[in-house]
Parts: sequence; structure tokens; C-alpha cells
Amino acid sequence: MSHVPSPSYSITIRIEIENRIGMFAQIAYAISKSGGDLGSIDLVRVEPGKIIRDVTVNARDEKHEKEIVRSVHNIPGIKVRRVMDRTFTAHEGGKIEITSRLPIRDSSELSKVYTPGVARICRDIQGHREHAYRYTIKGNSVAIVTDGTAVLGLGNIGPNAAMPVMEGKAMIFKEFAGINAFPIALNTTNTNEIIQTVRNIAPAFGGINLEDISAPRCFEIEQRLRQSLDVPVIHDDQHGTAVVVLAALINVSRLFRRDIKKLKAVISGAGAAGAATALMLAAYGVKDIIVCDRTGAIYAGRKEHMDKYKNLLAKKTNLGKIKGSISHALKGANVFIGLSGPNIISTDDLRGMSKNPVVFVLANPEPEISPEEALPLAKVLATGRSDYPNQINNMLSFPGIFRGLLDVKARGVNEQIKFAAAEAIAYTIGDDELHEDYIIPSIFDKKVVSAVAQSVAGAARKTGLAS
Repeated sequence: MSHVPSPSYSITIRIEIENRIGMFAQIAYAISKSGGDLGSIDLVRVEPGKIIRDVTVNARDEKHEKEIVRSVHNIPGIKVRRVMDRTFTAHEGGKIEITSRLPIRDSSELSKVYTPGVARICRDIQGHREHAYRYTIKGNSVAIVTDGTAVLGLGNIGPNAAMPVMEGKAMIFKEFAGINAFPIALNTTNTNEIIQTVRNIAPAFGGINLEDISAPRCFEIEQRLRQSLDVPVIHDDQHGTAVVVLAALINVSRLFRRDIKKLKAVISGAGAAGAATALMLAAYGVKDIIVCDRTGAIYAGRKEHMDKYKNLLAKKTNLGKIKGSISHALKGANVFIGLSGPNIISTDDLRGMSKNPVVFVLANPEPEISPEEALPLAKVLATGRSDYPNQINNMLSFPGIFRGLLDVKARGVNEQIKFAAAEAIAYTIGDDELHEDYIIPSIFDKKVVSAVAQSVAGAARKTGLAS
């Protein structure tokens, strides 16, 4: 539950008001007293002896919405005609659509874009497959593929319920990077079926964005698709998160003038995001990393609740084979990175960390420790939320990464490309701008996507993945 009113719970109340002095002051008072955040006030129409207005209010949750409506309804001389949930209204009819880039006003134009002229383009691509990037949407399109098994903080809600998130992702691709992205929700959780389906649809796309597929299946799906396709395949829950976390840590090291490779980091969560972040930090050179799951620290030789992916983590991290709980692992740590769930650590755990601890609590919607508890103890605090400084959000990475990959018709993706993306995000902030409350740029900073795209394209060329 949100503790403060949020646009996620925004309602418009259409009210009929008796046309006499002081009525609206009563409405504003009632909304304020019930804890609502009053927004716009729009005149709908005037009728004999009454005024019809739309009043927009932000609430904390659905229960709070109803409390606000009741408080307005109970004012003498007020009639609530209708309540509209603005979040649901925004999704009506879906949030995306396909539009034509060229008009079709007469037979001459039709003959070029469709039959008979289109046959010439088909034959050209048949003889030169790479021309699909030039003469079709492939060169600027990404498939967003999900099975709905690990959606945001909602978990396994299925492909139909996952669609609003996939549409939102497609909007972000278009709005921030100019990329045409298509949500594809698959009615299967079978690993082989998902892999084969993506292989079969791949010719239409210049990149594949795997999304909200649960671990550990997501690891195998991504790995096998990368081996079999000649376009970049990225599971954003893994690598998008890892890139932004790395960018934030690069800036922490710049801010405190410390070598990032000498930081001790403890990661809570060995799922898609936690595992990918640990492996990326290790590949970047951070030597002291401990990953903890529900059983505790993961180390080489641990027998309980292990699989081949956790065994890989054990080989790449926790070289000192620290055992025990996350509280034990955190002793003396410089950095805590939470990619798990709510209430994993306590204020005592933070007190046991090194001087000036860096705390990333990124679980959504409820983090590993409440920001209010962590703030007095953390030198730097980052969350996954927009209502605190330092929001770690995948939006900073995936639009620019795919923009850069598409620009050079990349055949795949590698660690150097991800490092380039992280460094581009980090260095969007100048040395003189860095601050404990500003270690990561805003998701609305227009410089980020272009900086990431340029760096990614350059890394793809240097490492031989550009076509």
C-alpha cells in the first residue's frame, strides 16, 4: 500500500453542486480532511440552480478512494454523479496502436505499397536477406515476449493479465527511443515451446526483449535463443536491472573516490535480477560479492536449495565461502543491493555494515527495508520508487540499449555492450553534479537514451557484433 497519495490511484469525481456561495470550499475541505490530494477542477456544464464539475483527486489505494468519495457525498447540497478511475480509463482500448507511415489515397499509391509493386521488394529481400532491415519494419522493431509468470510485484498472473505491462513497455520504447515494440504474450510456460515460438517469429524483428519470465527458466530461454538467433536477445529483468545498478555503483565510486573493484557488496535475491547483477558486477571486476537467498549466503559446496544457476553464482562470487544469514554476510559490507522482497533486513543489519553504507532497496512494491528506516543510517539510499531520490529503473537502460543495437543491425549482445551502457548512464551526470541524492539520472533525462545508444553502437562495432 502506498503511504502517500499517488497518481496510480487517481480518480475523477463528477459532482452536482448546488449553485450557492461556499460550496466548493466545503468540497476542498472534505477531500483534504480525508487525506486526498486535490488536483484539477473542470467545469462540465451549468444547469438551472446547479453546477456540474469534474474533480480529480489522488488517493493512497482503492479503499482510500472510496473514503474520499464518501466524504464528498456526505456534504449537503452535493450529489456524486459518477466516479472514474483515471488509471483504468488510461488503459481502455489498449495503450498502443499501429499506424501507417504512408497514406493510401489512390490506386497509384496502393500499387507501390501493396500489389503489384510490393512483389519487387519481396524478390529483392529473397535474394538479399539483409535488405529486410532497410525495406521492412524489422530494422526498427522489437518483440516484447512474456509468459506472464513473473510480472512486476504481481508474480504469476498469466499472459492475459500481463498485457497491460507489455503495452506500457512498448509505449516506453516508442516514446523514449522511437522503436516500434510489439507485446507478445504466450499462452505457454513450457521452455521449449517458448524458445521455438520466438525462433519462429524472429524474422520480423531486429531484437527480442524477454520480459517477466520466471527464474530459473528465463536463464535457459535467453541462453538458447542467443545461440540460435542472429538478433540481440535480452531478458530485461536480468540485464536491464544489472546495467542500472552497475551505473549507480560506478557513480558511488566516483562520488566517494573509491575503486569500485574494492567494494564489498551483498545482494539479496538469487532470481533473475539478483543473479544477473552479481555476475555483471563480478565481470566488471568487483571481487567481494555475496549473494543471499532464503537459505542464506550462497557459496561453493552448499547443498541446500541449489541448482545449476546458483552453482554458477557460487563459482563467480563469495570467494571467501562466507556462510550463514544475510545479517552475517552484511557485517562490514560497503553496499547492500536488495532484489528480493519486503522486510529482508533490519536497521541493526545496516548498523553492522561499514562506515557510510550504500543501500539499494529495489524490491517493488515493498522494499527490503522501508526507506524511512534506512535513510538515517545510509550514506546513499536508492530505491525502485519514484517518490525518493535515486530511482533505479530499467527505463534508463533498455530503450538506449536497443536503440544502439538496432542502429548498427547488431547480431547479438555481450558484456562489453552492457558495460558501455552502464558507463554511459553513469557519466550522464558530471563530477560536479554528483551527490548522495543524485547518483543516477532521471528517467526523463533526454540525454540518457542518446548517450547509451551511441556507446552501445560503438561497443558493438568494436566487438564485431555490428552488421
